[in-house]
Amino acid sequence: MNALTVNLDSVIKMTDDQFFKLCQANRDLRFERTANGELIIMPPTGGETGNRNAGITAQLWIWNEQNQEGIVFDSSTCFKLPNGADRSPDASWIKLERWDALTDEEKQKFPPICPDFVIELLSPSDSLKTTQEKMQEYIDNGVGL
Repeated sequence: MNALTVNLDSVIKMTDDQFFKLCQANRDLRFERTANGELIIMPPTGGETGNRNAGITAQLWIWNEQNQEGIVFDSSTCFKLPNGADRSPDASWIKLERWDALTDEEKQKFPPICPDFVIELLSPSDSLKTTQEKMQEYIDNGVGL
C-alpha cells in the first residue's frame, strides 16, 4: 500500500491549527503535509518495518541516555519544518538547548523545528526517489546529520 497524496489547495487552505486538529481527530491515521500544502496519508507499516523502526529508535534513545545532550522522538512526532512542511521522521533527535528554546505550547503541538538528526527507513510502501526527496528536504531545512 502506497501513501496517498491529496491536493486540497483548491478547496481549503488548511491552517496549522486545523491540521493539528485533523491529526488529533484521526489518531489511527498518519498524516504529513508538504510545503505546498498537499496532505499525505501514510499507510500503516507492517510488522517487519515496525520492528526495524522500534529497534532504531531504541538504539538512538540508548545513545542519547549515555550523553544526555538531546531529546529523541519516534515516528509519532510531527515537526513543522521551516519551509512549512509537516513531517514525521521514523526516528529523530534534537539538541537539548534547541528543544528547551521552544515554548510549552510549541512542544505540545507539532514543534516548529527541524530535528538535528533524522532517520527515514525505506519501507515497502516507500519509493527510493520519494525518500531521497524527503531527506533532501530535511537537509534544506537544517538537519545536520
